[in-house]
Amino acid sequence: MITLYDYWRSSAAYRVRMALNLLGLRYDRVQVDLTKGEQRGAENTARNPQGLVPTLEIDGLVLTQSLAIIEYLDQTRGGLLPSDAVSRAQVRALAYAIAMEIAPVCNLSVRTHVASLGGMSAEDWQRHYIGKGLAAFEAMLGDAGQYCHGDAISMADLCLVPQVYNAERVGIDVTSFPQITRIVANLRTVPAIAAAHPDTVKP
Repeated sequence: MITLYDYWRSSAAYRVRMALNLLGLRYDRVQVDLTKGEQRGAENTARNPQGLVPTLEIDGLVLTQSLAIIEYLDQTRGGLLPSDAVSRAQVRALAYAIAMEIAPVCNLSVRTHVASLGGMSAEDWQRHYIGKGLAAFEAMLGDAGQYCHGDAISMADLCLVPQVYNAERVGIDVTSFPQITRIVANLRTVPAIAAAHPDTVKP
């Protein structure tokens, strides 16, 4: 039995939902409502000491951090990263550019803190960092294939899709990034990707 502790709009949880769907793994979802602060409660911090989502219970393990979970799924089931070392490094660089550079400064706790300080609004904060980050990501893609790295879906794509969702929510015109726009349009036609969309899984 696989259980995903999840929040429907969490980018990190969205990545893991797509990974599980692509691998055809059946799983139960347990909602951890970030807007109610449930992530900081004793029940969630017992399984995820950082007080975050997602947490995945699988194979008798309790795993946290979305990219570590995706790497584990790739190593135990395959299919989420390329097989050769050079391509794996390239995919990781793309994934990290989003998951480690853009997403952390735009998550709920940071946005809430920024809003409490006054000055720049949380939305302006997001637009600044997401726009800057996606511009760099567009350049990193080079001559991408159907997806971020060639013609197979990888961990990089699992990071890109939620980030574009967030960009659109705060009013960024992602069509100014032609490769990103093309790749995400391709990804959104994939049933396993579409099934993980926040509007599909929201309570």
